[in-house]
Amino acid sequence: MGSQDGLSATLADEVRRLVFDEPGFMRLTQVVRYGGRMSRLSFRPVELKTGRVLQAETTDAGRVTVSNLDDSAAREAIETVIRQPGIRDLHLQTATVDLHIRITHKGRELVSRSKPLDRTTDEALPHDRVKQQPLTDFDAIPLLKGLGIADPDGRIKASMRGKYDQVNAFLRILDTTLKDGDEDEIVIADCGCGKAFLTFATYFYLTHARKRSVKVRGIDRNADLVTSARRLAADLGVNEAVRFVVGDVADSALDIRPTLTLSLHACDTATDEALARAVEWKCPQILCAPCCQHELNKELAGGGAMKAVLRHGILRERLADLLTDTFRAQLLRILGYRVRLMEFVSTDATSKNILLRAEYGVAPGQAPAVAEYLDLRDLWKTVPWLEKRLGESVSRFL
Repeated sequence: MGSQDGLSATLADEVRRLVFDEPGFMRLTQVVRYGGRMSRLSFRPVELKTGRVLQAETTDAGRVTVSNLDDSAAREAIETVIRQPGIRDLHLQTATVDLHIRITHKGRELVSRSKPLDRTTDEALPHDRVKQQPLTDFDAIPLLKGLGIADPDGRIKASMRGKYDQVNAFLRILDTTLKDGDEDEIVIADCGCGKAFLTFATYFYLTHARKRSVKVRGIDRNADLVTSARRLAADLGVNEAVRFVVGDVADSALDIRPTLTLSLHACDTATDEALARAVEWKCPQILCAPCCQHELNKELAGGGAMKAVLRHGILRERLADLLTDTFRAQLLRILGYRVRLMEFVSTDATSKNILLRAEYGVAPGQAPAVAEYLDLRDLWKTVPWLEKRLGESVSRFL
């Protein structure tokens, strides 16, 4: 029998021994049900740059909180589990045994043990996964659970598979954009960060898989989304390095100077605003995936022999999309950036799958870039919004 103060002495000693004294500990999970709700607490060993720790992950009312515990804190946390009163389930897994304990409402201990096992496990890295995608290059499960991409068991939700693939596709491009010889610290501004899927994924990938020092500032005008992102940063224990600002990209003040500006699917001229701020910050690298392009669509005229395209709404819309991104690329070229436009994810994941990658490194105002831009602008008899926003910084070359 157990007691109202926790596990019996014999079971408590067995739990301590399996977690701390014998090799092959994999996971300890406690599930407590109360008032129709369920709280889940799990512990597993992970390897950080500073050494082996026990990672504690709490899931309560859909909210995931993660913390890394040194030996002293880990032992204290396990003692709290051992002394936990009330109805609950404990499941302890090691390389050699599965131990399941159920405490009934009368305090009775129902115990079952597996037959002896011979699992192959790496204590420091408990995930036996093939490294096929960036999000499998490190222990991303707590992050994916926090973002709602994975379920409580760490499996990718079917409804979020497209988002998972999109994040991986972006991280692959990020990987080729940031060279190992770049600055020791990567400082990122995410303009229009929204729900911050890519904000957090970028931070965790660069710090955990690439072992880089990173600071991130996310900007969004939606106060509710920023509040949610701040809460998740605190839950994941990264709220010092990953911070969020409520406001418009146009006038939000940052406490850092970015070395990389992100803008993923900011609507219409919000993408242009992000590009303009990157130029004003003198940001050396930009990754931008535009969304809808309404501004240019309203102003298109001219076209010469291609004027007939404007008569058809769907063709006009698609043309406006292509021209807007072309104007953006040309303006950045004029300002000294090397620019490449690419598909970064399958159209099955999103139709807005063009990514603009820019890296500063050539002399601004080069004649071919200026001539191509002016010819295109004159053909369609329009002045792109981004040119107006950039003002003197680009007009002096035109």
